[in-house]
Amino acid sequence: MSAVRCLRSEDQFLCSICLDVFTDPVTTSCGHNFCKHCITQHWDTTDLCKCPLCKETFYRRPHLKINTLFSEMVAEFRQAQQKASSCSSDQQAAKPGEVPCDVCTGTKLKALKSCLVCLLSYCDSHLEPHLTMSRLKTHQLIHPVDNLEDRMCRKHDKPLELFCKTDQTCVCMLCSVLDHKRHKVVPLKQGYEGKKAELGKTENEIQQMIQKRRRKIEEMKESVKMSKDAADRQIAEGVQVFTALMESVERGLNQLIKEIEDKQKIREKQAEGFIKYLEQEVSELMKRSSEVKQLSRSEDHLHLRHSFSSLRAAPPTKNWTEVSVCPPAYEGTVVRAVTQLEETLRKDMKKLLKAELKRVQQYAVDVTLDPDTANPHLILSDDGKQVHCGDVRKKLPDNPERFSKYGCLLGKKSFSSYCFYFQVQVKGKTDWDLGVARESSNRKGNITLSPQNGFWTVWLRNGNEYKALAGPSVRLSLHSRPEKVGVFVDYEEGLVSFHDVDTAALIYSFTGCSFNDKLYPYFSPCNNDGGKNSAPLIICPVNQTV
Repeated sequence: MSAVRCLRSEDQFLCSICLDVFTDPVTTSCGHNFCKHCITQHWDTTDLCKCPLCKETFYRRPHLKINTLFSEMVAEFRQAQQKASSCSSDQQAAKPGEVPCDVCTGTKLKALKSCLVCLLSYCDSHLEPHLTMSRLKTHQLIHPVDNLEDRMCRKHDKPLELFCKTDQTCVCMLCSVLDHKRHKVVPLKQGYEGKKAELGKTENEIQQMIQKRRRKIEEMKESVKMSKDAADRQIAEGVQVFTALMESVERGLNQLIKEIEDKQKIREKQAEGFIKYLEQEVSELMKRSSEVKQLSRSEDHLHLRHSFSSLRAAPPTKNWTEVSVCPPAYEGTVVRAVTQLEETLRKDMKKLLKAELKRVQQYAVDVTLDPDTANPHLILSDDGKQVHCGDVRKKLPDNPERFSKYGCLLGKKSFSSYCFYFQVQVKGKTDWDLGVARESSNRKGNITLSPQNGFWTVWLRNGNEYKALAGPSVRLSLHSRPEKVGVFVDYEEGLVSFHDVDTAALIYSFTGCSFNDKLYPYFSPCNNDGGKNSAPLIICPVNQTV
């Protein structure tokens, strides 16, 4: 095998863990090779023995032996690599940033190794004695490094060969018997192995952190893609809806204009008939007037007497006293057109609300009531889906999570990202509160429900008074009394909306909210009011058939 060929196949002789040429190579049952020390250390820092390359799991830790054949191939590769280096070492002058040979005179060649015993760095030719002389073969060679003098004890000018565990510092032999004689001192290699093991553990932790962040990056990219797709769909739906609305408005306007113009044409046609008839009568009258004038100027007594009877009276005409062209009655025309348009818009709006409710129902979550947060007057069902207010205050531990004064409680599960939706049956109740609450909101003593205090809620009082507790509260005018209320939260968008599930009508929306904490579903069935409000709040499953 030629040196060039060996160099071209260098990757197959590199351990995938330390990224250096194999030392004591071993082969796993899955067929991959590693340095014995590298794979052993890797498995020491993991719960399961897995191949770092193919991730095959070994449920029993394999007993690894050095691959003799492959080890020989690695040795041949090392020799070929050294020969290849020697062939080109004459041209390898040390570049800026590279470690130069300490022995070279004149042009300093690039160092291949540094000796921790000699505290010198050597190029290929000057390294030869360390590879051939038995006395120098025992020296520890490492990748070339600068500042080898830093490896000498500044106080005793001796190599730093030991590690003081007490002071966590490298020391020389004299330090160990003088300044550190009562400290726990071990050979530097032992300390090195321990630190290397720690670094290996740190590296694994860093790799896990990298993987977590890469997964988070992928999640965010996927989230952005989903958001982009949703935005595109919303834009397309919006364009479609508003196009239809504009077409409807345009049709209504065209119909209004046509109706008014048709009425005007009828009046114009009627007036044209009257005018034509009047013009004919005017023409007859003018003709008779001319004849009367001529006769009155005549000197012919006989002709005057003969024609007098026929010209004395005016020609027959129509009595126009009661005839008129009344302007068309346009009153109410615009109002009727707008009313019709409003009805069309109301139908379209209802379709939109149904579509919106279906969209948010896709984020439905399973909500169960948390008894540890429930006020002692509240009574929960065994399945944690229903709650009503009792007349007796139970003796319960006053833990920090529990509402102490008002009949409130929260759901068990919290939410701090994305979207979620749940719906509650309020049928038969005259008073109730629903919404979400911040984890850090106050639960003891007097509580004011408002976003400033960490509550986003709507309530019903006296059977017909609906309010959004927006601080200050907003009175709500609902077309119908909801029997089932849906609550939707978009955490990132800062949105909390309430829906009448049966009619798909939007009850109220809190927008621009800043949560900055975990959110819990919030419930209050309110007091019994002598049995008038005894019906329970019931968390009901989502049925997307609206």
